[in-house]
Amino acid sequence: MTAHIEELVPAAGGEEFGRVYAEVQQFYAEHFHLLDSGQAEAWAATFAEDATFEVPTQPKPTQGRAQLTTVMRRTAQELAEAGEVRRHWHGMVAVHPQDDGSLHVRCYALVFASKKGGSSQLHRVCVCADVLVRENGKLLVQTRKVSRDDLP
Repeated sequence: MTAHIEELVPAAGGEEFGRVYAEVQQFYAEHFHLLDSGQAEAWAATFAEDATFEVPTQPKPTQGRAQLTTVMRRTAQELAEAGEVRRHWHGMVAVHPQDDGSLHVRCYALVFASKKGGSSQLHRVCVCADVLVRENGKLLVQTRKVSRDDLP
């Protein structure tokens, strides 16, 4: 059964939705700048304390800020040693407010890899499904599930 667009997009009347959508876009811009610049603690702080992060490159989901920080530090060190910079670009961001106040967000994520002194390449094409929550008025990732287009 195919959903109709009016079932997927919150009703117009939309100034409040427009504000939320802009806030989500700003959140992701800051979130991925922190990731791409290797700021492990600040990036992990954009997740809820008990967040879950599921990505195909890890054998099991990462749980909580402490694990997120550890995994991100290790990845940043590996990339630095390899002389590689990664940039994440999120687009086609679909935001679906829920009755409990959370936001279900689905978007495409492109990951670019650039070798120092070399060229840039498209590294991965993914779909990112997040649940964002508010804590003290601030958006945080509660759950993230990433799927890759190149994997079955």
